[in-house]
Amino acid sequence: MLALMRILVVAAAALVLSACAGTAPQPSGATRSADAGDTVARLAVRMVGVPYRYGGSDPEGGFDCSGLVHYTYTTSGYAVPRTAQDLFKAARKIALEDAAEGDLVFFQDQAKLSHVGIYLGEGMFVHAPSSGDTVSVASLETPYYQRHLVAVGRLLPSRL
Repeated sequence: MLALMRILVVAAAALVLSACAGTAPQPSGATRSADAGDTVARLAVRMVGVPYRYGGSDPEGGFDCSGLVHYTYTTSGYAVPRTAQDLFKAARKIALEDAAEGDLVFFQDQAKLSHVGIYLGEGMFVHAPSSGDTVSVASLETPYYQRHLVAVGRLLPSRL
């Protein structure tokens, strides 16, 4: 399992780094600063392995899902809400096909929003999954995440 996680981390890091090699075309009406998304995604990948902690919002103490988002965005210079619900409310909803590095993926269990992660591209995202686990990279192709994905959102500023 640890070897698989390392492979996923290396693959995610390579994906994020390769995205910096060129500028991917942005869909019309949904443009935003690619550098901002790359910065957030790179920092999130660097947090892989940090323990999950309910209410946590820093690498020393651990992260919960929204704490990871809050830390990576604020450390990258963007003021964002702290909770998953407030992040969901603040994010401009976009289609999954339009998602870019640094956008957010939101998940719902039963009737309530339950989880948020940071999109890396190519269907991969970084998140702080649950108690007893660590920040990790996961795939939106996983059946659980396919069933529970409710929205993709953008908080990063649009290109001027």
